[in-house]
Amino acid sequence: MTDDIMDRDAVTALVISQKKRKKLAWETIAAEIGMSPIWTHMVATGMGACPKDKAEMLGRLLDLPQAAVEELQECPSKDWSRDVPTDPCIYRLYEIAGVFGPSFKAMVHEKFGDGIMSAIDFDMSVSRVEDPKGDRVKVEMTGKFLPYKKW
Repeated sequence: MTDDIMDRDAVTALVISQKKRKKLAWETIAAEIGMSPIWTHMVATGMGACPKDKAEMLGRLLDLPQAAVEELQECPSKDWSRDVPTDPCIYRLYEIAGVFGPSFKAMVHEKFGDGIMSAIDFDMSVSRVEDPKGDRVKVEMTGKFLPYKKW
């Protein structure tokens, strides 16, 4: 592969490789570039476009070639290769959406009216909550409410 052009999959593989080689956590990388860990992982693994300044900081931190820094700034196609995720951790989010999605929608509509929660003007955090019965995963999401137009 030349340094002139890198595709998204090659950049993702290189980012993961450099992260491991440098023994960095996503929280550390995110703090270095001034963004959240979820956002940092999302753009670093090809599911979002990285602003130039953040891509350059990520490139310096992970010793990425210029072609990788440039690819990080491109708008990706957000598609998945499978209808149902097979990774157990990702599948649980899919399952949560399937089981609790209608209830989530009902609560949003009851509190805000007819509309959706933005996944563009959005943030998410994951934290650990200690519990004597077994530690818990806490996921917090906030997205701007977007009402449907009345026409």
